Amino acid sequence: MKQWLDQASEAALTNATSQRGVWYLECLLTALTPREAVFLPNFPNPFNPETWIRCHLASDSDVHISIYDAKGILVRQLDLGHQLAGLYTDKERAVHWDGCNEIGESVTSGIYFYQFRARDYLQMRRMVVVK
Repeated sequence: MKQWLDQASEAALTNATSQRGVWYLECLLTALTPREAVFLPNFPNPFNPETWIRCHLASDSDVHISIYDAKGILVRQLDLGHQLAGLYTDKERAVHWDGCNEIGESVTSGIYFYQFRARDYLQMRRMVVVK
């Protein structure tokens, strides 16, 4: 939606109907943009073989998720690149983890920790793999 808003601003629309449409789009974008970043629990948890990691982004930012085993060893790094502000809570938008390590092997059953980084927001959560 932000792209549409940018395009509408560049077009310098002057008629009342177009300006009202831009205003509605701005209101919708404001309503759908979270006020603060939130890192939600993955779903499902426990899981086998895959899970979705959900979040809300209050501003556009680079997003990184690091997954560690119970010993603190890095299992997988998910660098998602630059993401737009918004809600990433359903399967289509949430981060998908296939339960594999960096070389594509399925991880074993156990407790894993995943760290979410977006701008200055940092949080860690726990998830469980059950095979």
